[in-house]
Amino acid sequence: MTTLLALDTATEACSVALLHDGKVLSHYEVIPRLHAQKLLPMIQTLLGEAGVALSAVDAIAFGRGPGAFTGVRIAIGVVQGLAFGLDRPVLPVSNLALLAQRALREQGVRQVAAAIDARMDEVYWGCYQADGDEMKLLGDEAVLAPETVSLPAGAQGDWYGAGTGWGYGERLAVKPADFDATLLPHALDLIALAKGAWARGEAVAADLAQPVYLRDKVATPKAR
Repeated sequence: MTTLLALDTATEACSVALLHDGKVLSHYEVIPRLHAQKLLPMIQTLLGEAGVALSAVDAIAFGRGPGAFTGVRIAIGVVQGLAFGLDRPVLPVSNLALLAQRALREQGVRQVAAAIDARMDEVYWGCYQADGDEMKLLGDEAVLAPETVSLPAGAQGDWYGAGTGWGYGERLAVKPADFDATLLPHALDLIALAKGAWARGEAVAADLAQPVYLRDKVATPKAR
């Protein structure tokens, strides 16, 4: 049976989760600026509670961003260190997808506009729809001014807003039926998405564990 370790530090929350023998254990704390000190002890505690050796892990899933640059880099540094040492593959998962998956798990909502405060007067933005018990991206993720966000073409029905980007309130061009601007990614939902990715053969080698900042995509190319 598959054993998956999941960790996320891309926002103010720091969380880890373990899938083993079909059961999931997790630890979750909102600890801004303490991720680097707390992450490895959280992993060790979790493995100890489960009675599972690190060597039993088949793959390591992680929140690959978008999110805080430092937080994303902490996750990738730890993931690569563990994965290289164990010779195990990794499963990168979007932090916007984690928000959508958490909204599905906690609220039962099946259409989610996920938004993370990107600072610099922008939000990281992605729209997700449930496909069975897994949230799937519609269109592309992007970094946008709050006034320019939009739902996918042809979107219908009620949408739920999830994530700190909804703290921009009335400035956001989309008006959902309801929203939670305090929602942060949780490793429980990372496990849920990683299970599907693992089953589909989407694991990659540890050296391919790369951050996704989204701002990279909108950088102005230098003139030749």
